[in-house]
Amino acid sequence: MISLLLVALGAAGALLLVGAVSAWWWCAAGPLLALTALGGWDLAQRRHSVLRNYPLLGHLRFLLEALRPELQQYFVERNFDGRPFDREVRSIVYERAKGVEAEEPFGTERDVYEDGYEFLEPSMRPVEVPEEPPVVRVGGPDCTQPYDMALLNVSAMSFGALSANAILALNRGAALGGFAHDTGEGGLSDHHLRGGGDLVWEIGTGYFGCRTAEGGFEAREFADKAALPEVKCVSLKLSQGAKPGIGGVLPGAKVNAEIARARGVPEGRTVVSPPYHRVFSTPRELVRFIARMRELAGGKPTGFKLCVGSRRQFLAVCKAMLAEGVTPDFIVVDGSEGGTGAAPLEFADNIGTPLTEGLITVHNALVGTGLRDRIRIGASGKVATGSDIVKRLLQGADYTNAARAMMFAVGCLQAQRCHTNTCPVGVATQDPRRVRALDVADKSERVHRYQRATVRSASQIMAAMGVRDPAELTPHRLLRRIGPTTVRTYAELYEWLAPGVLLADPPLSWDADWAAADPDTF
Repeated sequence: MISLLLVALGAAGALLLVGAVSAWWWCAAGPLLALTALGGWDLAQRRHSVLRNYPLLGHLRFLLEALRPELQQYFVERNFDGRPFDREVRSIVYERAKGVEAEEPFGTERDVYEDGYEFLEPSMRPVEVPEEPPVVRVGGPDCTQPYDMALLNVSAMSFGALSANAILALNRGAALGGFAHDTGEGGLSDHHLRGGGDLVWEIGTGYFGCRTAEGGFEAREFADKAALPEVKCVSLKLSQGAKPGIGGVLPGAKVNAEIARARGVPEGRTVVSPPYHRVFSTPRELVRFIARMRELAGGKPTGFKLCVGSRRQFLAVCKAMLAEGVTPDFIVVDGSEGGTGAAPLEFADNIGTPLTEGLITVHNALVGTGLRDRIRIGASGKVATGSDIVKRLLQGADYTNAARAMMFAVGCLQAQRCHTNTCPVGVATQDPRRVRALDVADKSERVHRYQRATVRSASQIMAAMGVRDPAELTPHRLLRRIGPTTVRTYAELYEWLAPGVLLADPPLSWDADWAAADPDTF
């Protein structure tokens, strides 16, 4: 490598001499001089060993490392083994968003005899697909303004994590399709309100949009904004699937005037979201605060979102509901496979309950305590296709939310640069030059088409199963291969509690957690 550098030095010197004769030689001398300077810097620097040993050529290692995700995604991975979303799923979202029939020739590429393969049970007597998509009435006995929720909605994504144009496109798409758009915990921005879509206003630990100067909950401001006609539901975020139990820091450099206004924080100052809420510290206080939020919101549907952790803790919340006579109108279960703009790898990979187990846990706990008929359950975490919707309804959900699939609909390429402010398509960035590439009118139509086609697909699947109403879906209809010759239904794989059984005679598998659950402590 040293010899290579010496050759470059010699060539550069020679070109300098002939450059005195003809100015054209500088066209070659310039690049060689630059390479010579770079090679000298490589030898002198102490940060990268590979560059000290391999000046110039060592930069190829960093170039290939930077290009690796794109090379993997476009040239190496098969249609069905990419992560987080494989090419097959991404393609079906893109095609539906563009209004193209999402059909494939020649048969499945999946190995249907592989352990873990899941499939739905068709009927020998299918039924007609309904003309109008099903909706779910959200609103318990204490709710005075119930809301009809679509089977698929926009999951929580904040302005700041997404660009202004992405938020506006999602909201206009929701308005076109008559489905809900969760604001995320970053506050109610002008971009959420301009599109005319129905909003679920999410409040996190930073209380953005209804925050005191000290970072607490500002009730009057919350009531004023919750009264807006665009706000159909309000939600308290306890935890997020990809990073449960962790707070956040928004550096002051990113807090521009728009973000500061939406979040109710000083412009240019770093904002910290703690990992816990200040307004409650026990299950009983949580339930009381939910009741207070609903009262302040004028009786609009009020609930909370969480990534399930301890079953005992959730049962403690159920006991608090029973003791206080108060229930949320909905609970959104976020799976650990859910997305995020940025999270520590250890949290994304190792913390939290996957959606299937979390969803079944929440459903069973509410059934076992006799509360299920008062509370609707939403499911979020890698929901992208019609079959995803049907599977989650079978597992206990009433409706679903999608975040990354909706991002695909507005043009996301799964470049996985959300945390770098360099999103190549203007979705997850605040760079004005990149944001302008996202055409709001076009992308809002794509969001509408994607949601409509996916819910239609779910309706077609249910009709093929002989199901006229989502309430007819049962765990018996979803099967999983667990061995070369063994297939089990979800009714067999998981325990399903009978209504009120925890109050009367808890089964042995739940008895210890139920006994230990305390409504006055987490």
